[in-house]
Amino acid sequence: MAKKTIVFIHGLWIHTSSWQPWMDFFQQHGYDTLNPGWPGDSATVAECRNHPESIANRGVKEIADSYAKVIATLPEPPIVIGHSFGGLLAQIILSRGIAAAGVAIDPAPIKGVWQLPLSALKASLPVLGNPFNLRKAISLTYDQFRYGFANAVSEDEAKILYEMWAIPAPARPLFQAATASFAGSETKADTENATRGPLLITGGEKDHIAPPVLGRASMKKYNASVKTEFILFENRGHSLIVDQGWKEVAEFALAWLNKNGL
Repeated sequence: MAKKTIVFIHGLWIHTSSWQPWMDFFQQHGYDTLNPGWPGDSATVAECRNHPESIANRGVKEIADSYAKVIATLPEPPIVIGHSFGGLLAQIILSRGIAAAGVAIDPAPIKGVWQLPLSALKASLPVLGNPFNLRKAISLTYDQFRYGFANAVSEDEAKILYEMWAIPAPARPLFQAATASFAGSETKADTENATRGPLLITGGEKDHIAPPVLGRASMKKYNASVKTEFILFENRGHSLIVDQGWKEVAEFALAWLNKNGL
């Protein structure tokens, strides 16, 4: 029996082409794969850096709706795998009932998760520290990327990852997540949907942007009648989908999908 399509969803500051090793890996295991960009994404890292205005001022609902349109063209509901804000988007899409299963890798918090670890606050300050950033696309400096994404890898690898994948990102989604506890519903997932597919949420032990406490808190929000699981990857930071240990995460996701008949 043919396996389902996997739709990969990138997060803030990392270009969608970073999913290519994952796409190759899952294709080798019989899956079709897609990695659509966000609205306004350019085709390459260099183009994104040269034209940040294209991605600026995009909000969570617009981005989620753009993936829903891609999914609507498929013959059956796909599996969605997202990282960081892509993990939040994967949960929103899954909760809409248009995906068969979801893997949210170190996701940004859904609405209702109120915890704000100091490391997450520090990692977000380059954006949230200036309210005039709301409509802009913001780039991270290397030092900011090193703290937020690449704190659990060597200095040499951190520099390579920054040069290869780092792009400007719209500030609006981060503001929407930061204010979700008291305003707005863009980051809300329908956690009571008892007909959705299974969900795996991961956490990296050393993740500064999305510490494991956020993933665990998200898991606890979901209807207990539907499978929702959390797995911790020890000694891993937020770069876990693109650094040299990416395959450990991909292999776990594959095993989890197979365990669930997907």
